[in-house]
Amino acid sequence: MSESSPSLAARLFAWAESRIDPFAPFDRDETPPGGVLPFAWHYLAPVKGWFVALTVVALAYGLFESAIYLLIGWFVDVLASGDPATILDTHGTTLVGLALLVLILRPILFFAHNIITNQILVANATNMIRWRAHSYTLGHAISYFQGDFAGRLSTRVLQAGQAVREIAVTLLDTLLYVVLFAATAIGLFVSIELWLALPMAAWIVGYALLLRYFVPRARARSLKVAETRSAMTGRVVDSYTNVLTVKLFARTEAERSAVREAIARNTRAFLDMMRLVSGVSLVLQVMNAALLVSTAGLSFLLWREGALSAGIAAAGLALVMRVITMSGWVMQSVRGLFENVGVVQEAMQTISKPHGLVDVPDARPLAVDAGEIRFERVRFHYGKEDGGVLDDLSLRIAPGEKVGLVGPSGAGKSTIVSLLLRLHDVESGRVLIDGQDIARVTQDSLRAQIGVVTQDTSLLHRSIRDNIAYGRLDATDEEIARAARLAHADGFIAELVDHQGRRGLDAHTGERGVKLSGGQRQRIAIARVILKDAPILVLDEATSALDSETEAAIQESLTGLMQGRTVIAIAHRLSTIAALDRLIVLDEGRIVEEGTHAALLERGGAYARLWARQSGGFIGVDTPGLMKAV
Repeated sequence: MSESSPSLAARLFAWAESRIDPFAPFDRDETPPGGVLPFAWHYLAPVKGWFVALTVVALAYGLFESAIYLLIGWFVDVLASGDPATILDTHGTTLVGLALLVLILRPILFFAHNIITNQILVANATNMIRWRAHSYTLGHAISYFQGDFAGRLSTRVLQAGQAVREIAVTLLDTLLYVVLFAATAIGLFVSIELWLALPMAAWIVGYALLLRYFVPRARARSLKVAETRSAMTGRVVDSYTNVLTVKLFARTEAERSAVREAIARNTRAFLDMMRLVSGVSLVLQVMNAALLVSTAGLSFLLWREGALSAGIAAAGLALVMRVITMSGWVMQSVRGLFENVGVVQEAMQTISKPHGLVDVPDARPLAVDAGEIRFERVRFHYGKEDGGVLDDLSLRIAPGEKVGLVGPSGAGKSTIVSLLLRLHDVESGRVLIDGQDIARVTQDSLRAQIGVVTQDTSLLHRSIRDNIAYGRLDATDEEIARAARLAHADGFIAELVDHQGRRGLDAHTGERGVKLSGGQRQRIAIARVILKDAPILVLDEATSALDSETEAAIQESLTGLMQGRTVIAIAHRLSTIAALDRLIVLDEGRIVEEGTHAALLERGGAYARLWARQSGGFIGVDTPGLMKAV
């Protein structure tokens, strides 16, 4: 065997560690059920065989461990009653056999238990649950993420994996192990004298009653601890994510105060849990002391009357001591169990929600040949009862046409883009691309055909190269560099150096791109869309964060990018979209004017008034009723 060949132990570990594939295929759209046990089973079902194996090994190991105490009693009796000169002749074979059994079987069972737990289940099953929970959560609509803290969502998703696995291991391994010891002790005492079993039986009843008192209270308080911990995490992450706003408004002390309150609530909840644990632990210690004294006293009386050997008395007391030792461990395990139940209950509130936007069962990939877009009598109002953001909107954008959307804030411009991208479903009507209802095509294929540059550009906390390549993951370095050059981003990229000394395209942007200026972030976003090369292009204030000189340079690139594509552009700075083929003027979800820039100015209507109100290229403050005269 060559020196580089792995050892037998290494091959065994490698085999065990490959038994579970955390990333095995699964239905990413199946909603996890409510209820702790159904939720846990949903995620543990793929590896149930290994939990069965863990249970069998734990059962065998527990039986062997409890049997050792009986063997100790027998060994004491052999030594007490046997003749030292002949003991090996009469019991030698049995003693050697038992010694070999302990030397070989016990380590094997122990190792089997550990390798199933540590190598097969702990990392792989935990991360399998995390991966599946994350994959399902990522399928939620954009409104789902807008309604919660990112930090709280990520904490619940990541903690759910460990909590579900710990619940299963505690129930199938720890508690089973303790039950075996208690049952062995009861069996031994009953076989000797029924009275001897009474202390243990009374202790088991008392322990069950103590658990009955403890468990529901621990569950409620554990949920409170989990909720306050999650809120605390969300508050801290929110402060860090928006640290620039915190600094600009001099709100450092306000944020400290808010986090302090969150920590105080978590501390109070945790102390309430510890108060319960301390009280129950005291009662348990009194019960344990009573069990030990009563068992020892009855054993002494039975031994004095000759009904009990010294070895059996020693074995019985050893079993009692083992049960007493384990009782505190079990109580802690039960507390940990319900801490994990609290984590799972909280995770269910986040994870076990049906996807708001799903592909229809027979959804097909979108095929874009020409790029025609049609809105047919579309109505949408973000769930409002009175009135709609878009009300009976019909609009056709011809293949290759460049259209600008104009109107005051709240007129419905961004809503049209959101519905085109199917970030929301229309309430009535249809949106079609090349005659295909976008509600009946896959969401990924729809969005793959549309390039978007938004006003609020946020980048991934990765390298500049990764951020640009997000437009097309298989792009070469030459293609990435070309896109950066066309977006006029190559100049500042070459000068970038991050805190770890990475330069240029390898430099990291910081969370949400905070290490770059707004204009730099927007140029990276434009480079990403240039690389994506989609047939439909959406520009939502695409140059709003750029200075005039850079904007003029990028407008030239965008003009080239728009050639041969269907374009929808939104801009408050009307000069940036005045040259488009057609301008659509919106007010309160309705189209009130449309035409070219020159035709709309000549008409002297709403668009002309918006144009006249601009100062320095920007629209003035929206005036209520500005467009009512149209």
